[in-house]
Amino acid sequence: MSSTTKKSSFIKSIFQAPPFRWTKKLLGKIGFSGRGLVIAVPTIWLLVFFLIPFLVIAKISLSEALIARPPYSSLLEWDSDGLLQISLNFGNYYYLIDDALYIIAYLNSFKIATISTIFCLLIGYPIAYYIAKSPENKRNILLMLIILPFWTSFLLRVYSWIGFFKANGIINAALLNLGIISEPLIMLQTDFAVYVGIVYTYLPFMILPLYSNLVKLDDILLEASADLGGRPMISFFKITLPLSVPGIIAGSMLVLIPAVGEFVIPALLGGPDTLMIGRVLWDEFFSNRDWPVASAVSIIMLVVLILPVMWIQNKQNSNLGES
Repeated sequence: MSSTTKKSSFIKSIFQAPPFRWTKKLLGKIGFSGRGLVIAVPTIWLLVFFLIPFLVIAKISLSEALIARPPYSSLLEWDSDGLLQISLNFGNYYYLIDDALYIIAYLNSFKIATISTIFCLLIGYPIAYYIAKSPENKRNILLMLIILPFWTSFLLRVYSWIGFFKANGIINAALLNLGIISEPLIMLQTDFAVYVGIVYTYLPFMILPLYSNLVKLDDILLEASADLGGRPMISFFKITLPLSVPGIIAGSMLVLIPAVGEFVIPALLGGPDTLMIGRVLWDEFFSNRDWPVASAVSIIMLVVLILPVMWIQNKQNSNLGES
């Protein structure tokens, strides 16, 4: 058998084998097996795409801004005597506390993200409940309609709202023709437009976790409640809603976390008064070229977002342990 035939048969055997089989062989040679093999892939993924970039940003946040390239100083330097010196600059974090601009940006970002998350929950819960209670042959179609907007560019979908909200846009034209208003409404470059854009964009991230939770609820519980005289509304608040709390938390985190750092939607639909931390990061990185301050802003935002997520996770784990 020729070498070319051997190579082709080897490659063919690899790709014909189940993915887990050849992945197991590859990681097994490195030293992973059993339980370590299961957590190896997500651990490596988080290490490469989260921890290492986080450490790089943390390093930049402790440096000083420079005009040269790169626009930040090195933390480790050798002096004239050949001794290694470590210079840590915590002034970037003190600067964020002293300057009210950053505090206002943080608070405004959390306010907009929280209100948008609440609206996503109020709109997404009935939709997820309806899909979960629909016949099985219709669920895939309804889920496809939820996911369908993702097939279009995110930027294009947000930009299309300008055509609805501008003074001579579709909404104002329809209201003027119906005689409901006498002059165009100011909707573009307002907080209202930002809320609509965020809710429209992140609504599927709320619906999908809720659906996956609601579809697993056993209808026998509702039937037992009805047999005991429980009304549908009482059964919902006593059974369905408490059991769907994990889905509510997961969907809220999927909406809240990216909405806090949103940049595109406030830039296109918001006005100059719509100050969010994503815009501040953009200005610090690209306009002011102050990478250390921008990195400090990122680190603080990440810590503030991770702490409640860790608290919620520990709370859920403790509740599972007690049950």
